[in-house]
Amino acid sequence: MATLGIDALLRDFNDGRPRGLARAISWSESGRGAELVRRLYPRTGRAMTIGLTGPPGVGKSTLSSALVRKARSLGKTVGVISVDPSSPFSHGALLGDRIRLTEHFVDPDVFIRSMASRGHLGGLAGATADAVLLMDAFGLDVVLIETVGVGQSEIEIAELAQTTLVALQPGSGDSIQVIKAGIMEIADIFVVNKADHPMANQMRREIRGMMEMLQFTGWVPELVTTQALSGEGIDDLWKAIEAHVVYLNETGEIEEKRREAFTHQVRQLAMGRLQKRLQHELHDVRIDIDPYAAADALLTRFSASEDTADADEPPARPRAIVKGLT
Repeated sequence: MATLGIDALLRDFNDGRPRGLARAISWSESGRGAELVRRLYPRTGRAMTIGLTGPPGVGKSTLSSALVRKARSLGKTVGVISVDPSSPFSHGALLGDRIRLTEHFVDPDVFIRSMASRGHLGGLAGATADAVLLMDAFGLDVVLIETVGVGQSEIEIAELAQTTLVALQPGSGDSIQVIKAGIMEIADIFVVNKADHPMANQMRREIRGMMEMLQFTGWVPELVTTQALSGEGIDDLWKAIEAHVVYLNETGEIEEKRREAFTHQVRQLAMGRLQKRLQHELHDVRIDIDPYAAADALLTRFSASEDTADADEPPARPRAIVKGLT
């Protein structure tokens, strides 16, 4: 990768070669995606983006495989981003083999990429937004994003995807707790998977009951029951996804969805850069002051750096923070 220039990479990308897309995503994951996205961004905004989240064990990968199969039966090209838990040692994806998606590995019109979360909150890897943009610019019709899991902090997929699916499994008590934790508000479509479970109908009733307690001003989430292994209910799920896309386009909310995705990525990029700078600055913090004073001192230093940036001079150290920072 080090010897491959951006122009050569873009030639493969523009020629529609999967290795060009794979290398582009690798560049992004290594922190070199800025110029790529800058050049390719005008070609984005055409793909249908679907987010899939839910508790571990609910069958998200099997659902992903079934959705890919459905999209391919309609002649659509598909990109899949599977965000996996990462190894605490190598930081690589623990579930990168994606066994459930093996039937699609040899399909030239399906591009599958596993990405390690690397501890990133929200269930998404830090470079996921870049990967979505690159798959979109590559010309894929559908981009499916499958997250690590679900929880109170793992709801940002709703900002990145146009349509968010929340998969739940009957008979698991934590599923309803997940809904109570705030996932209810992000779902465009609820998917009760494993329809053959004896408690599937009970779960449907519980979800309906909880939905009645919320006030929806626009789209009312649909509820679909599936058995992903057999393919049961996948046609209904796809119809629900298409209905949501039609709703977004007819109401103009698609533009708000695109703005949310844009804002999400800008925020993540800004926060990432601030985090690196903060990590560097924290080495100068002394512990003989309280944490609030130290935080104020850091913010003052950041502000001072911005004020002097235009002068092309090293940022001055404000007197007010000399006591807290050496």
